[in-house]
Amino acid sequence: MKTKTAVVGAGNLIMTGVVLMLLGDLLFALNDAMGKWLMTSFAVGQVLVIRSVGAFIVLGPMILRQGPMALFRVEQKGLQFMRVAMATGDVALFYAAVAYLPLADVMTFYMAGPIYIAALSHFFLGEKIGWRRWLAVLVGFAGVVIALRPSTAMLSLPSFFGLAGSFSFALSLVMSRYLRSTSDTTLVTWQTVAALVTGIGLSIGNWQPATLVDWSGMLLLGVVATCAHLLITRSLKLAPASLLAPMQYTLLLWAIVLGYIFFNDIPDMQIVIGAAIIVFAGLFIFHRKNLKETVPAEAVPPDGH
Repeated sequence: MKTKTAVVGAGNLIMTGVVLMLLGDLLFALNDAMGKWLMTSFAVGQVLVIRSVGAFIVLGPMILRQGPMALFRVEQKGLQFMRVAMATGDVALFYAAVAYLPLADVMTFYMAGPIYIAALSHFFLGEKIGWRRWLAVLVGFAGVVIALRPSTAMLSLPSFFGLAGSFSFALSLVMSRYLRSTSDTTLVTWQTVAALVTGIGLSIGNWQPATLVDWSGMLLLGVVATCAHLLITRSLKLAPASLLAPMQYTLLLWAIVLGYIFFNDIPDMQIVIGAAIIVFAGLFIFHRKNLKETVPAEAVPPDGH
């Protein structure tokens, strides 16, 4: 009975992690659209500075509740620093990329994240991925390519920003999973501080006057992004990174929905086909993960482990 209860409890935690990841991805989709809008008028550094200030609207009460000194009591400081560097690189490189490339092109690069995460989780987190799930991740990425139709604009310097940013994003997620004993507040606070410092450096000589709407937009960007980071950081403590990685494909689905709601963009058949492939691949991986963990091993077809 205890064993059965433990299995059910673990399954509930994993499901909670999946839901939090999906909510975090929705907020990131909003963050991406807002960031693209702001980058048409402001430099990366300025957006990072005001975005970081906005983040502390959310983080401030959490830091006070946890106790400011708790921010300095962290284990594995080397990995903590590396995670902060990767998270900062992800944000800066993303904004640098969307300043020059269409948002859909940059998102295509970031959709490669699940492939990086699955590989890194296999080697660094010990999360074994069988050939069926490897194939599903690749099929999901193929669906992204079909839906987004990468343009020739990708063969440029800004495309390097997108590629490097997506790899930084994947690394930061894997390290968040590895450092799951560190509180969410501490993890997100340090990456916000790093983004603020980086933004100050990049904004020297590139500060532009802004309207109240612009300032509000940048502050709101920080609030939305911080909530997204907190949700995803928590999700990685509840469920394996290799299971959560394909959920990143829902960013494409949210982009379709938000594009229709705010810009009256109606997806064509190619978008619909690509989105269907992505959903199928994500659901298959989720099903396969549950099958391996909740059904006796002898009843499950071999997964290549």
